[in-house]
Amino acid sequence: METITPTNSGMGNMTLNDQANNLSQNSPNNNNNPGQQGNNNNPNAAGGGRLEPSNSGPGRDRGNNNRGSSREGSRQPRQAGRGQNAGGGRLDSQGNFSNFAGRLDGHLSRSFGNHLGIPEPPPVTLSETQETLGNIVTLTGAQPALIYVSFVQADLPESSAESQLARDRLDISLVTSSGQVFHHRVDVSQEEVLNVAKRLRATITNARNPRGYLAPAQQMYQWLIAPLEADLKENNINNLVFILDAGLRSIPLAALHDGEQFVVENYSVGLMPSLALTDTRYVDLKNLSVLAMGASTFKTLNPLPAVPQELSLIANRLWQGRILLNEDFTLNNLQTSRTQTPYGILHFATHAEFKKGALKNSYIQLGDTQLTLDRLRSLNLNNPPVELLVLSACQTALGDPEAELGFAGLAVLAGVKTALGSLWYVSDSGTLGLMTTFYEELKDAPIKAEALRQAQVSMLRGEVRFEGGQLVTPHGTFPLSPELGEVENTELRHPYYWSAFTMVGSPW
Repeated sequence: METITPTNSGMGNMTLNDQANNLSQNSPNNNNNPGQQGNNNNPNAAGGGRLEPSNSGPGRDRGNNNRGSSREGSRQPRQAGRGQNAGGGRLDSQGNFSNFAGRLDGHLSRSFGNHLGIPEPPPVTLSETQETLGNIVTLTGAQPALIYVSFVQADLPESSAESQLARDRLDISLVTSSGQVFHHRVDVSQEEVLNVAKRLRATITNARNPRGYLAPAQQMYQWLIAPLEADLKENNINNLVFILDAGLRSIPLAALHDGEQFVVENYSVGLMPSLALTDTRYVDLKNLSVLAMGASTFKTLNPLPAVPQELSLIANRLWQGRILLNEDFTLNNLQTSRTQTPYGILHFATHAEFKKGALKNSYIQLGDTQLTLDRLRSLNLNNPPVELLVLSACQTALGDPEAELGFAGLAVLAGVKTALGSLWYVSDSGTLGLMTTFYEELKDAPIKAEALRQAQVSMLRGEVRFEGGQLVTPHGTFPLSPELGEVENTELRHPYYWSAFTMVGSPW
């Protein structure tokens, strides 16, 4: 495995304000940069576009209006950030965060807003971010941190062959509840990172290749997490919330590997579009009911024979709720049910697909029609509020910037706090195993991402499996329904089965 070390290339001798301006002017998504790597034809779709300077700075203090540190936790959609110290280190002043990290978060908010058709939210300051993370610590006992990963153009000597290519370097920042911002520059190009990410996605989706994913999974760990290991340990962090640049949002983060363990064996993991766009107010899910909906047969799509049992286990045995299956799974019934009962959890066990291009190209398949994503916000899922939206059988055009924006922005687009979806279509039986275990863990887990972590760890350790015509989980044994037919004895250890599932929006 290649050893990656942070370097002082680029901004080491600059002031922080200079560094912020350099990020704005030299962003790899700046179309005035002829040597940029990646998808630069559509900067908005790619999560790109220029980070424009701002006279007031994106981190200006808005006070505590709309803030709320009550039992419900933090606040409505906001923003987070990073500091800059090119050799690796910590920064903790309000101005540093405002000028550098806040600008990045605002840039990401604009990119998602442009694609999703939503207004840009006000920015947040470091003190607001600290308050948000501190509320989660107080209310849940979790120790979260935000991890910003982006590409910033490196300063290279004119004599260097690479200088003609304007190679971009990986930039990582960690923000903790103490208000500290740890920054690291990794000496690897955007092209190299995206190529390895592509290889990881290609190999991890092949369950017949038991270890083909391991090399790229370890390399991505070395680039994205290894530089932060000392900072994470020093701050007792156990919940990693990634805010990622274009091309990285469809990485199966839970499957990154340190050479001995998967990252999910030590940390719960989540994906945010930006902190500014995320509603992080904490609500305990334990007293909420679930509206479990799905379809097992379709006119033009492959059947999902495990869906009836998935819904029955969730709504009848593991949680309290109602089921809408097949012909009852209609838009009208969904809206009527929510009018009658304020379901805090919506579970969709059906085909859904995030495609490239406009939102209308992507869809969730209902029993009688396709609900395109451009209509999703019209469902007003924020009134009454939905704390968790689950799409158990969705897939994403892996590596496509526009599809990534749709997936990573799902919670924002739907108007819900958290969405759980899969990056690729997992086998019907494998999904049944993960979803059953997830809802079992959700009863006791302090945060949603921890429930997902526990389910994923149970799968990779062989504690969730099909054996003797039954689904076995750490908490119970469930006879399989006749609709599933003969299911071979199967373990679900391979990350193909569990690492696609990603917590999007607020992981808390």
